[in-house]
Amino acid sequence: MKALVTGGTGFVGRQLLPLLDRPIVLSRNLERAQRSVGRYAGRVLAWDPLDGPPPPDAFDGVDVVFHLAGESVAEGRWTAAQKAKIRDSRVRGTKNLVAGIARAEPRPRVLASASAVGFYGDRGEEELTESARPASDFLADVCVEWEQEALAAEPLGVRVVLLRTGIVLGHGGALAKMLTPFKLGAGGPLGNGRQWMPWIHVADMARLYLHAAATEAIRGPMNAVAPNPVRNSEFTKALGRALHRPAFMPAPYIGLRLVFGEFAKVLFASQRVIPTVALDTGFSFEFPEIAGALQEILAPAAA
Repeated sequence: MKALVTGGTGFVGRQLLPLLDRPIVLSRNLERAQRSVGRYAGRVLAWDPLDGPPPPDAFDGVDVVFHLAGESVAEGRWTAAQKAKIRDSRVRGTKNLVAGIARAEPRPRVLASASAVGFYGDRGEEELTESARPASDFLADVCVEWEQEALAAEPLGVRVVLLRTGIVLGHGGALAKMLTPFKLGAGGPLGNGRQWMPWIHVADMARLYLHAAATEAIRGPMNAVAPNPVRNSEFTKALGRALHRPAFMPAPYIGLRLVFGEFAKVLFASQRVIPTVALDTGFSFEFPEIAGALQEILAPAAA
């Protein structure tokens, strides 16, 4: 399987690249990509997703495109400018990528494109499979447009899989930002802790991309989350146990709203997301339970 990867220097991309056979990597920062992931790549090519399609030779011999590139939703407050960056990096970037696929000859067989559980919004106790409707907030609207641009590759004869990703846990990423208050003994749930958290270990996340590419039966959305979502209170207790630290100091919504602005709504959203497509097509999670996932990730930190 000859692969092309966007976002290869990101948190998930760095886990995915070693599983591939000398993939082509597209990056806005050519020198940084060559330093950080060049040893895994067959070629590293410069591409700014907002400037237009990738260079034509990026698709030479490519069977599968793994599209992971996109501005982080958790960096800084959601000002109008930051919202535009989030939307453009996903919507315009994907549109330009598919324009490149349209020009390729022959075309790749599969596009496995990142999406997010933000598609579902705040849904309380509802179990959310891939058939659930989208919400109507900012992040959900971005996800809908993002997915529509990826699905534009289908009329070109490309099988498209949309990986709606939850909180990805591993060394670094979102978990790294959570550790400091817990290590100081000041960790705790968000609000009452009743909200559901869809999560996945980064190793399973990378393997899900391979599963999506290899499984012909998978088309359209696939929830990229572990099969056992947990409430926020359960997550914080498991994190505290893994670090041998207390986890009882709740973070109030009003305080986080002052720090994060509109993004605080995302932190408090309840999303009971179930990976029905992955399970029905035979994917086996290495880390299906939160305690085991955190123990594997944090064992050195807790020692």
